[in-house]
Amino acid sequence: MPDALEASLDRAASLCARRGAQLTALRRQVLRLVLESGQPVGAYALLDRLKASRAGAAPPTVYRALDFLVEHGLIHKVERLGAFIGCAEVEDHPEDCGCGAAHDHPHQFLICAQCGGATEISDPGVALALNRAAAAAGFALARSTVEAEGLCAACRDAAG
Repeated sequence: MPDALEASLDRAASLCARRGAQLTALRRQVLRLVLESGQPVGAYALLDRLKASRAGAAPPTVYRALDFLVEHGLIHKVERLGAFIGCAEVEDHPEDCGCGAAHDHPHQFLICAQCGGATEISDPGVALALNRAAAAAGFALARSTVEAEGLCAACRDAAG
């Protein structure tokens, strides 16, 4: 896992560099904390973890880093939970694809009402249906995130 995490962080740095942006040490550290969590994590939980190595870290420090990471498609904000999760496509994306940018792909989240876990899915059909519905209403959709709540497989199985 540590090698996979480092590879994800290196891919993120490369994607930023190709866009003319910089994944600074602080941004990389915040991204690492988000990716290490493996589930949605709030800004103040990140701040608490960050203070272990950066005693002077304050809320604006974390929020600026999170804003950058969201803007560049490296993480997503799960609005329902007020938390952040690493982008599955960045973690699995080949570094040498040549695309030069973090992907602004259609993404949806399946949020477990019991454990609070979230799984990112990327179903273009969902995005297409939403775009069509918006167009039918005369609305020009710029960006969307779909969040669906239910029970994950583990919680459903535990409930038996």
